[in-house]
Amino acid sequence: MGTSGGGSSNQPEHLHDDMIKEYYQIADIVSAFDQRLLTIKSWGVTFALATLGLGFQQNHYGLFLVAAASGLAFWLIEASVKMHQMRYYPRMGDIEVTAFELYGQQTSQGRASSPLIDWSWHTAGPRVRGGASKGDPHLPQPWKDINDKPGANRWVWLYPHVALPHVATVGLGAVLFVLGVAGTFGPI
Repeated sequence: MGTSGGGSSNQPEHLHDDMIKEYYQIADIVSAFDQRLLTIKSWGVTFALATLGLGFQQNHYGLFLVAAASGLAFWLIEASVKMHQMRYYPRMGDIEVTAFELYGQQTSQGRASSPLIDWSWHTAGPRVRGGASKGDPHLPQPWKDINDKPGANRWVWLYPHVALPHVATVGLGAVLFVLGVAGTFGPI
């Protein structure tokens, strides 16, 4: 990063270079989190399904409860890791807004700047489906302005891409445990 005290890194082009470097390092960090999240998801599903199968094989329905509990544990771990990943998003947005304000250029289609990966993601959903954008795709907004609902990210564990397939293994394990205890599958 640039130094303070009048060095050459205080020049605007150095600030831009430093911001771009930081932005793409953050993008790499966020991408690395995706791999971790897939690993957590695959371990959780593999362990839960193997435990469910072992419960049937061993006629030990307590293993269904173990599968449900482990599914819940992996689900909560995945939600926690997702929250850690999401902590990088505001900084990406800050860099996009600052780059737009300081280095945006007028084009025939309006003002443009780079990078806009995070802002593009924010505005793309409705555009891909043929609807109105959630904002001007060329005019990034500060993070606080696009996510100012109190506690909006408190429910990360309920996001479909976080909850699935954990919710299925938790539910299946719990239902099979209750059925096993009720004697549906015979004596334990």
